[in-house]
Amino acid sequence: MSTKSVAELCREQQLTLKQLVEQSGVDEHRIVAILMGRWTPSSSDRNKIAQTLGVTRNDITWGHQTPIQHIYGIGPG
Repeated sequence: MSTKSVAELCREQQLTLKQLVEQSGVDEHRIVAILMGRWTPSSSDRNKIAQTLGVTRNDITWGHQTPIQHIYGIGPG
């Protein structure tokens, strides 16, 4: 079985951000960051989110989807 992101699963299940926050008990700011692919949740949060979505945590694609950039100094010169 292929994995899906939290955002994909929410769309498929017509689960809103508010519902995911309320049902999972995970902080709204974390949920937003997870949905945007900017945050990799803790093991505990993964379990809560997966349970809310009715899947196992292995059925979900976790991790950053946007590149992490390290910028130092004032830029190219």
